[in-house]
Amino acid sequence: MRVHKARLGGVEVRVIRPDPVRSRLALRDDGHWLSMYVDRGGAEQLTALWGLAARSARSLIHLPIRANAVPDGAAVEGEPVALDLVLVHHSLQFPTASWKEVRARLGAGRPHTAATPDGDFPDESAVDHERRYFSTFRDHLGFDIAAHTLFVVGSATAFREHGSALRGLVDEAPSHRHRHPGAGHFCVEFGSGPWTRPRTRRNVPGALHIQYCEDWR
Repeated sequence: MRVHKARLGGVEVRVIRPDPVRSRLALRDDGHWLSMYVDRGGAEQLTALWGLAARSARSLIHLPIRANAVPDGAAVEGEPVALDLVLVHHSLQFPTASWKEVRARLGAGRPHTAATPDGDFPDESAVDHERRYFSTFRDHLGFDIAAHTLFVVGSATAFREHGSALRGLVDEAPSHRHRHPGAGHFCVEFGSGPWTRPRTRRNVPGALHIQYCEDWR
């Protein structure tokens, strides 16, 4: 990892980036939904960063992948927009409109080592998905887009519980074709907010579809 710091209105903003960034990680705004593509190495890096986001309430976790190409054969419509990814704890209340300014002020950063233990994510069977529909439940993910960057915003609980599904891209996806011959691709999908809806109140697609791509060329 590399840790970067920038000043914004007298406040220090801390940004963590992986070093190096996996090249087989790509994110697009397809208009109707958000589409992400990962191979095994990309899935491992994304899952580790997801765990780091659950632990780092005072940092922005930035994955600069706008320049990465999508895999051959990816089903895209229209003219998808390439995006970076930022994971951020909701308590930071980071103003996404200021991201372009912050990003421009980031220097080379300094090397940093971070560990994300496997126990950070609960077992998928232990996650009570039904409670997400209770009116008192607040640990949802939220999506926003600014400066060609998708912001995924949530609490530590939100990142950990959704991380349990994300971990399937590492643990289950590589053997999916062998276990289920003829099956379609392996993917996970996250929504913004408590209800399934096509777009958020900021007109951002309300679904993030993450597809495992074994034969990425």
